[in-house]
Amino acid sequence: MPSTAKPIEELRRAHPELAAVEAVATEPVYVVGGAVRDLLLGRGRADLDLVVVGDAAALAARLGAAPVNHERFGTAKVEIEGSAVDFASARTETYARPGSLPDVEPARVIEDDLGRRDFSVNAIAVPLAHGGPDLVDPYGGRADIDAGLLRVLHDASFADDPTRAIRAARYAARLGFGLEPETEALLRATDLGTVSAERREAELLRLAVEASAPRGFELLAEWGLVRPRPGGLDLAAAVAQLLERHPWREALAPVGRGRVLLAAALGPVAGEEELAATVPTCPSQAVEAARGRDRVELALARALGAEWLDHYVREWSAVTLEIDGADLIAAGVPEGEALGRGLKEALRAKLDGEVDGREQELAAALAAARGESA
Repeated sequence: MPSTAKPIEELRRAHPELAAVEAVATEPVYVVGGAVRDLLLGRGRADLDLVVVGDAAALAARLGAAPVNHERFGTAKVEIEGSAVDFASARTETYARPGSLPDVEPARVIEDDLGRRDFSVNAIAVPLAHGGPDLVDPYGGRADIDAGLLRVLHDASFADDPTRAIRAARYAARLGFGLEPETEALLRATDLGTVSAERREAELLRLAVEASAPRGFELLAEWGLVRPRPGGLDLAAAVAQLLERHPWREALAPVGRGRVLLAAALGPVAGEEELAATVPTCPSQAVEAARGRDRVELALARALGAEWLDHYVREWSAVTLEIDGADLIAAGVPEGEALGRGLKEALRAKLDGEVDGREQELAAALAAARGESA
């Protein structure tokens, strides 16, 4: 049965930190963006973004925390009861040319701030004030949520900021939404080349860190906005499955996971195919082949079929010697090539199970350093 509670009441339950904001706010404050959208979708708690019709930094300062300010866009981030809350002053945006960063002016009413947003489903606000409307929804975002549609707010939206096309794929994949027909036509005509490579990559990485990233890249390819590497969409799906399993789940931080998926879908191709074709016959050969390669390349090679990399990531890459160069020097080995040769051979022998313990490591290292046969 649908909830009969007002949106602000449900938001207060999901975000207890709102009480601290309400206690000190003297200007109109609104919850906007993903928190409202996901509330209406019944998806629970999301990141909390607040818009202040007034000075967001001043309100943040009254909360007793030292905010992190971003003056260009009038925003601040504050830690409240262990949760990060983003504050922004209501603003309007205009674009001097396609793909440029916007020129910003303060907005006098929340509706003007909502008008600068990407999609109608993100242009809904819930006021904190008592006695006001339940929702501020000037662009029909709630109806589009109910219909499962993404709709841009104006015809120049993708021209002003082409990265919104990548965001469309991110939201469509995450939420399972379709595109309103006019929005789809505008999106397919988008020129991502009018924004810098850095901005494109940053937005693609935001897509790549999501659980639904493979579908997002598939949508971008369907819309003609990216050209996947050969087999990239299938590889991205395989990588997404791989990163849910031990030891790869633990081997990469979220951004690293995103970079693997981005490289899987779009490239560029590095050395992962060569690594995937390598078939080591012992642990030391595996370590020799994998050493020095970053985790992105390793994960791609594993997704391409190099099962031995599970052992490398889980076990072999962490193997170290109990001895070091000082032990060999103390035994009479001079610094230089012989020292390195001895330590390398001792590590090889340990990886391959030929030595066990400090004394055996030292014996193997000394024999190699002195050119003696095993």
